[in-house]
Formats: sequence, C-alpha cells, structure tokens
Amino acid sequence: MRMANPSGFALLQKRAPLVGAFFMAVVWHFPAQAFCLLPDRPQQVAVRQVVDGDTLRLVDGRSVRLIGINAPEIGRNGRSSEPYAEAARRRLQVLVKASDGRVGLVPGIDSKDKYGRTLAHIYSSNGDNLAAQLLGEGLGYRVAVAPNVRLSACHQLAEQAARKAGAGLWRRSPVLRAEQVRQSGFAVVAGRIEAVQRNRGGVWLNLDDAVVLQVPARLLRNFPAGFFDNLKGRQVEARGWVLDRSRKGGLKPGQRRWLLSLTDPGMLERISG
Repeated sequence: MRMANPSGFALLQKRAPLVGAFFMAVVWHFPAQAFCLLPDRPQQVAVRQVVDGDTLRLVDGRSVRLIGINAPEIGRNGRSSEPYAEAARRRLQVLVKASDGRVGLVPGIDSKDKYGRTLAHIYSSNGDNLAAQLLGEGLGYRVAVAPNVRLSACHQLAEQAARKAGAGLWRRSPVLRAEQVRQSGFAVVAGRIEAVQRNRGGVWLNLDDAVVLQVPARLLRNFPAGFFDNLKGRQVEARGWVLDRSRKGGLKPGQRRWLLSLTDPGMLERISG
C-alpha cells in the first residue's frame, strides 16, 4: 500500500512503545544485530532465487518468508512496484550472494503461513540477521505476528535507526493519518483513539473517524493485562494490513470503513506529548 505523509516523520521524535551508512552502496552493520543472535545450529540451506525483499525460494523447492519484515510489494499483473520494492529485492540479492548463496534458517514457532511458505529467521554466513539488515537500511517495515515475535525488539531497534536517519522508505515518511487511508494493504497509520470497545469479536479501538483497530478475541492472550487501559484519547501509531469492510456488502450505521487487525502489542505504539 502506498503511503505518504510529509509531516509523519516528526511523530517519531515523540513515540514511546506501549510495551516495553544506511541505504548506501556499502555494507552497513547495525549494532542492534547483536540482539538478533545467531543460534548454535541453524539449518544451512541453498537459495535458488530472491523473489522480493522478504521472500526467498530455496533449491529444495521451499518458499521462505522472512520473519519480522514486510517489504514493499513488487509490481505484478500490470501494477507498478511500490517505492523501494525493487531496491529491497536487489539488496537481499546482494546479501545472499555475499553469503555464497547459502544462509542459516531458523523456523518460527509458527512455521508456515496461510500460503504454505516457511516462516523463518534467516542469517548470512557471518551471522547477520537479514531482516534486521534490511530494516536498518529502510528497505522494509517491521512487523510482529505472534507467536513469531522472539526478535521483535531487535527488529524494532533496526527500524528506529532507519527512521531517525531518514533512510530508504523513511526518507519521506510513509505514515498515514487515519483519514488518509484510501485502499487495502499494509499501512502505518497514526491517529487518536476515540473509543475502546469489547465484545465477542475482541477489542475494537476507534481511530479518529476513519479506521477501527481490532484485536481478535483469539489473540487477546498475547496482550498484557491492562494493555488497553487509558488508551482512550491517546495519539497512537498502528501498523498492519488494512481491509475495506465496505466490500462485504455494506457498512452498518456508525461503522468505520477501514479495519486494521493488530497481531501483537508491538504493532501499536503511543505517540507521547
């Protein structure tokens, strides 16, 4: 999803988590990678193809989706690529080539996505976590989807460094105000929590007059006790995949058109001040 908000970068300076060099021709190592420690015995695999900035195809036929990052979409079926999509793919190609085409694979707790792809942390031959590398260069968005959130703090630090430096896609902040959402797809959205509601479907957070954030009931166990206390009236930044509810036969009176489901506490941050 294309996103543009020239004033959004200023929000970074005021952000605080609710829970607890850069894009150049040279190889850049972000200090936070020390927190993405290489396990003792990752599975060694050979890469046949870099599909895009967050997906690899292995020689053994598996498709692997990197945990912790959502890269801009490559254009297909006549659609143009999103900004930095091609750059993310090229950079991942360079990183894989520098690792002699072989990488270390550590499957996630949830090892498959709905498309049958393997979900994994991927490491280069010198021990770098490739998702953190790309995030630190501004070539993707940090995502946290439980239960595969073991390295989310490390990935958050990498993205924060790219934001502060205005690297890659953060050169012009992609953060949208809630009222600027116009289409489905991945988005980082900022706004004010107008109401917090609970029902059998989970917790619903009304973001301004345009977007509703949902924590599905099945995912509530991933959120700390008291997480939703005192959220009303707060300025927040949320990220995830936006859905257009008007395409399912119309909206009920008072419903917001755009729905963004939160998959982990790390996908919602408070903007202080």
